[in-house]
Amino acid sequence: MLIPVILSGGSGTRLWPVSREAFPKPFMKLGAEHSLLQRTLLRASACATGSDVCVVTNREYYFKTKDEAEAVLPSAKKASYLLEPVGKNTAPAIALAALWAKARTGNDKACLLILAADHLIADLKAFERAAQQAEALAETGQIVLFGIRPNHPETGFGYIEMGAPITTGTGGGEAFQVARFVEKPDAQRALEYLQCGKFLWNSGMFCFRVDVILDAFKQYAPDVLKAAEAVWTNTPEGEGRRYEFSAEAFEALPNISIDYAVAEKARAITVIPAPFDWSDIGSWTAVSEMYTADADGNTTVGSAVVIDSKNTHVHSDTRLIATVGVENLLVVETPDAVLVTTKDRSQDVKSVVAHLKASGHEAAKLHTTVQRPWGTYTVLQEGPRFKIKRIEVKPGASLSLQMHHHRSEHWIVVTGTAKVTNGDREFFVATNESTYIPIGNRHRLENPGMLPLAIIEVQCGDYLGEDDIVRFTDVYGRVAAAK
Repeated sequence: MLIPVILSGGSGTRLWPVSREAFPKPFMKLGAEHSLLQRTLLRASACATGSDVCVVTNREYYFKTKDEAEAVLPSAKKASYLLEPVGKNTAPAIALAALWAKARTGNDKACLLILAADHLIADLKAFERAAQQAEALAETGQIVLFGIRPNHPETGFGYIEMGAPITTGTGGGEAFQVARFVEKPDAQRALEYLQCGKFLWNSGMFCFRVDVILDAFKQYAPDVLKAAEAVWTNTPEGEGRRYEFSAEAFEALPNISIDYAVAEKARAITVIPAPFDWSDIGSWTAVSEMYTADADGNTTVGSAVVIDSKNTHVHSDTRLIATVGVENLLVVETPDAVLVTTKDRSQDVKSVVAHLKASGHEAAKLHTTVQRPWGTYTVLQEGPRFKIKRIEVKPGASLSLQMHHHRSEHWIVVTGTAKVTNGDREFFVATNESTYIPIGNRHRLENPGMLPLAIIEVQCGDYLGEDDIVRFTDVYGRVAAAK
């Protein structure tokens, strides 16, 4: 039995301003019909030999992740969600996934296929063949890694040196013993690795039996296993195959990668040179390489005019962007931010996010359109003592019963019919009608209909931050997080 486990964490700071803390890299679509997470779910479900697919993610991303999974997974496949209160790196996530799989299936000989949610692989048939090969190796007790043959001297990846070839039990295809792991090299050493031909990029994808990885944790990282067992023992299954880990218990887990905790110490470890294309989409330069370039090496997404420019990538969400006489640039536009950098500095975009976080700027975390479990809101305009939003509520969904200390709100229904709680009153507001929520009133917005509800909200007050929300009841379990 092969069970895919998708690790969906990280904020993708190098892909700001599209990737942000509240809308991280796995949710990016990059010009395609499906997001990176959905594409991973599709190829994972095609490899699963049972009905289970597991996603490990932050609890803040649960509702968005669940929506994305339900939109693409075939009816025969069911996703479980392991929800972390904070990120603790890959070793704790994998240990908890192994404990989940053992409890879920009652079969500690089942194989786990560990995948990252934000990798891009186009050749799905080749990926499925490699997964089958990895499963066959894993069934013999091996910890199996997927290595990527380098095509340039990359300094941003760790490397795996291939040792002796393995000629039996692989199910077809090449496989090698792992001679050693190498940290991210400098440019000269990366060039040597490329020319040598014995080194592969470490993709971070694995395959192993549940009992094998748990035994490896017991031998090489017992502190991780002990803490993970304490977390798992106190985690009941919630509605919708949801496992929400206690923040208090989770705090005891070490912050360590699976490479440092287990892989670099294990003896029965094998690497498969991946026969498929692969990209971790780790920068805007990598994104630009996904698109077909014109004769001058330029690539564009959205509305763009590129004149007398070379090797330049333009990404526009909302506005026309024009470049004249530039070279080697990355220009990325969203409704509230524009990034301009050279391609050789694309790895340094993360420093912009660090600066925004240090200054408390909301653009590090939020887009102008923000995803919520009940729908979305978009900030249309704001200024001194006012903010205007467009709020869309899914059919049958509702916001929490809440109040604000510092602002009043005016609601105008644009489409649909709203059910409104305002103080002690409950009533309906139809299209082209409005209502007023005074400061301090308990209130709730609900969509009782079968179509999306859209309203315009005008906030007035001396403080309009998103943290001025006191929640009393909430169907999405956010009351405990209220301040």
